[in-house]
Parts: sequence; C-alpha cells; structure tokens
Amino acid sequence: MITPTHKTALVLGASGLIGNLLTHRLVDSPIYSNVKVLVRKSLSWQHPRLQEVQFDFDHPNGLLAQADDIFCCLGTTIKKAGSRENFRKVDYQYPMDIARLGLTNGAQQFAIVTAMGANPASSIFYNRVKGEVERDLAALNYPTLLIFRPSLLFGDRSENRFTERIASGVMRLFSPLIPAKYKGIDADKVANAILLTMQQELTGKHVFESDVLQEF
Repeated sequence: MITPTHKTALVLGASGLIGNLLTHRLVDSPIYSNVKVLVRKSLSWQHPRLQEVQFDFDHPNGLLAQADDIFCCLGTTIKKAGSRENFRKVDYQYPMDIARLGLTNGAQQFAIVTAMGANPASSIFYNRVKGEVERDLAALNYPTLLIFRPSLLFGDRSENRFTERIASGVMRLFSPLIPAKYKGIDADKVANAILLTMQQELTGKHVFESDVLQEF
C-alpha cells in the first residue's frame, strides 16, 4: 500500500499524448497533494489537485518551477516546430531550463521522455538532440534522473501525424516479427511506467528502453 504524502509534482507537456495520461495518473495518486502543470493554454479538464500555471518557457520564472518531482513530457516534430532551431528549443532548451530551476528550488527527482535511439553522437538530428538533452541532464547531478526511451507510440493524439499513423498500422501488422525493443508501445504503458518507477525512489541515473517499458 502506498503511503500518502504532501509532495508536489511538476509536469511539462501535460497536453501531449504521454503527458496527458501521466497527469491524470498523478492527480489520482496519493503521493502528490499538488500537481502543477506548466501550460501556455488551459487544459480541457480540471481536478482538485491540479494546478495550471500559465508559463512563458522563453522567459522562465524560477519560482513557478518549485516541485519535489519533475516530469518532462515535452516533445515536438521539426514539421510542427517549423525549423530545427525551434525543435531544439522545445526538446532541449526548455527541459534543461526547467531542470536547472527545479534543482535550484530543491527538486529531488527528474523524469524525461526522450526516444529510442537517443544518442548525442547520432548523425540523425532528432536522435542527436534527444541524446544531448539526456547527456546534459545527467551532468546536473540530480539525486534521481529517470530517462524513458519509448519506440513508436500508439495512442490518440490531439494532433494529426499522418506518417505516424501509417507507421503504427504497419508496425501493428508485423508486430510478431519485430524485436521487443523496436515494437510500437501504447502511450498508456509509458505513462504507467513513469509513475510507478518514480514511486520507487531510485537514486542516480536510470535509463528505460522500450522493451522494458512494455512490461509495465
């Protein structure tokens, strides 16, 4: 049985696929008496424990980033961002800015969703940025750093990603032939893995590949 606490959770990317599922879990968890979400526009639902914080990511206010545990589910695509520069801002700069502010304010645990293939030495821009944020978060020396690298995500997005829908269909069709690490994964499983792993209060850096996430 989980012992209730008065901890505060801070969520980045609460309107996204994983972030939305995770935030619903957090507000129902006895561990957190307050769940803050940094948003640019209001979410479509409310909860007594949910606190929406209008936040300017380009001019972050450190006082608004106070929390015990931080969950970063930010992520975009180059097409949606409009340029590589804007993509890097969302997937690298914003997580790093909040991580630094959170650590200064006493945060103990930081969890981030990156991607399978994240590698700072990758020739693929997307994977390289994901790897760079992992590397530089580790350099901050959080008491606990949890990194989740899911494969292609299954789930209902608020936005239409045509290429991902085609890839999802193909991956589901050939799933029995695909190694576990590369199989598509339900976003619901990833959200569940993040919360359950954070509850374990691990110390140091831990990386969870997609095949491990399938077990949650």
